[in-house]
Amino acid sequence: MISPSESLPLMSGPVPVPVTVEEHLWIEMPDGCRLGARLWLPEGALETPVPAILEYIPYRKRDGTRGRDEPMHGYYAQHGYAAIRVDMRGSGESDGYLADEYLPLEQDDALAVIAWIAAQPWCNGKVGMQGKSWSGFNSLQVAARRPEALKAVITTFFTDNRYTDDIHYMGGCLLNDNLWWGGIMLAYQARPLDPAIVGEGWREAWLDRLAHMPFFPALWLAHQRYDAYWQHGSVCTDYGAIACPVLAVGGWADSYTNAVPRLIANLAVPSRGIIGPWGHIYPHDGVPGPAIGFLQEAVRWWDHWLKGEDTGVMDDPKLRAYVEDAVRPEGTRTMMPGRWVGLDQWPSDELAPRVLHLGGEGRLADAPGKPGVLSICSPQSHGRAGGEWMGAGCAGEHATDQRLDDGGALVFETDVLDAPLSVLGTVRAHLRLSADQPVAHCVLRLSDVAPDGTATRVTYQVFNLTHRHSHENPEPLVPGEAFDVAIDLNVCGHRFPAGHRMRLAVATTYWPLIWPTPARVTLALDAAASRLELPVLPEDHPTITMLPPAHGPRTPITQIGEGTVARTSTVDHVTGLQTYVTEAAGGVFGEGILRFDETGTEIAHDLRRELTIHDDDPLSARYVLTQTIAMGREGWRTRADVRVAMRSDATHFHLEGELVAYENDEPVAQREWVETIARDMM
Repeated sequence: MISPSESLPLMSGPVPVPVTVEEHLWIEMPDGCRLGARLWLPEGALETPVPAILEYIPYRKRDGTRGRDEPMHGYYAQHGYAAIRVDMRGSGESDGYLADEYLPLEQDDALAVIAWIAAQPWCNGKVGMQGKSWSGFNSLQVAARRPEALKAVITTFFTDNRYTDDIHYMGGCLLNDNLWWGGIMLAYQARPLDPAIVGEGWREAWLDRLAHMPFFPALWLAHQRYDAYWQHGSVCTDYGAIACPVLAVGGWADSYTNAVPRLIANLAVPSRGIIGPWGHIYPHDGVPGPAIGFLQEAVRWWDHWLKGEDTGVMDDPKLRAYVEDAVRPEGTRTMMPGRWVGLDQWPSDELAPRVLHLGGEGRLADAPGKPGVLSICSPQSHGRAGGEWMGAGCAGEHATDQRLDDGGALVFETDVLDAPLSVLGTVRAHLRLSADQPVAHCVLRLSDVAPDGTATRVTYQVFNLTHRHSHENPEPLVPGEAFDVAIDLNVCGHRFPAGHRMRLAVATTYWPLIWPTPARVTLALDAAASRLELPVLPEDHPTITMLPPAHGPRTPITQIGEGTVARTSTVDHVTGLQTYVTEAAGGVFGEGILRFDETGTEIAHDLRRELTIHDDDPLSARYVLTQTIAMGREGWRTRADVRVAMRSDATHFHLEGELVAYENDEPVAQREWVETIARDMM
């Protein structure tokens, strides 16, 4: 533990106190498994116990999230909280194996951790739980288990439905990021335990962990509908199980934002929501900016629910959201113009519904247009301008000019707007369709078209039409038979300026975001029977302000190598092969090779993702992901080389994986996987 004379530097603010940090401690589970933790304590906590804030994830406190943890948990400790970062079973230096996401054992361990925290001499028995992504999920899952000491939750970039809004499936379609994330998890879990913490047994424990590692992408691909596997851990199955107050946070550039308005609309407990312009990054570091004072907002929440202080959080609007202004369609965005608004209720009667009708002549208008049945069979590479499924603050990740894809879609467009129009919430499309195949996708994109013709995607959705009645029980289409379907596009907040146009594009493919259908599909759309519903925010709705970002002490980090990110899309005009490549060197998000100065640990992660397809053949789709992840110190160097690949035929998916682990450049372990999984109307 750092002595008081070596306490972390104070942050400017009204109430910061000196903080001590315990680099590592063990928390023993009822079955004897030990979980590793890192603890920040405010001065005086042993004499006068304080509430505690828990973050519980598998991303390695010592060398994974260290750079992010210090400024956040240090801030909480400076403001009178014991902050504790716990690595889940089988991750970091914690004992055991990580067998999958969100298992019952993961929740059981969290309950034991919370009980342990509440019993410590520095804790007054009150615990808050916070998380982003995985820990945002399990914060809600644990809240639904109702541990006595858990008094409040802050969940960020999370979902309440593990099937519809996670990295595996979207709208009943298979996300190609299922393979990406599965490959990333293999690389993450291939990192060794730190001998400085666990001693000489580190190597044996590392090799044992490698031997028990599952083939993650195949675990998830085995469940292609919303079955009991996904329903477990999806708090939407019983919102009433959550009994403590919840602050829910999301970002328009992130992929989990649909859950924010859905959660606060359904919880019976006190709740508030915030949606900003950010990708998958805590909002005090949010990109695209502007970042906000998330840590101040969090402390207000904790002070109210854990200390009993009236901080005014329940006087805040039910939902605070950033309404973005129009921007040029560029792949890299560091700042988004716009304004913050607050809605006192959600759902809100301040939003006025507006209906736009599709017309057979390609118009999108307030009045019904000409009748017409229009057909579309998109090229398999449609979607190259779509950007990444999840924004993470990286170069080139945003959707680019939609004109690249509009040529492969049906397009419906408004006249030039004579006044600005702000949309906030869920845009819903009501369509009458028929298909020539039993399995078909419908892809919708709503764009802001500038006077010069450039088109910026505002929101979109992909949808497997066999799931038109439910995700639990998909049903094949009857070729040629018309049906009605309602499809919700992702929630959005956007202001279309006067002089711009709105454009709806309808397509049958979206590569490389989703895996294609078994056969080429032609959709027929009955325009006169189709419409778009928009939630319109009044232009005179008041603007609110948010606090600027603050941080606790920064983590001492030295960048010892540059990071680069490249994204390219190419066409071979001889063979017709369409290739999409993402390549990151130094860090998987382009952050470079880093050394955590306090521990001397160096981290490097290189990744290459290559997806190929021919425009006329969905069965030509191929995906290969290769990675190298390295970490260590002088005299102790480890790395893992990971390769995963996927292809399909008309009836099955075929997955392969290989992992080779090295110690000081000598191979010490190898794993290989080969899986064939039947397609389930996918």
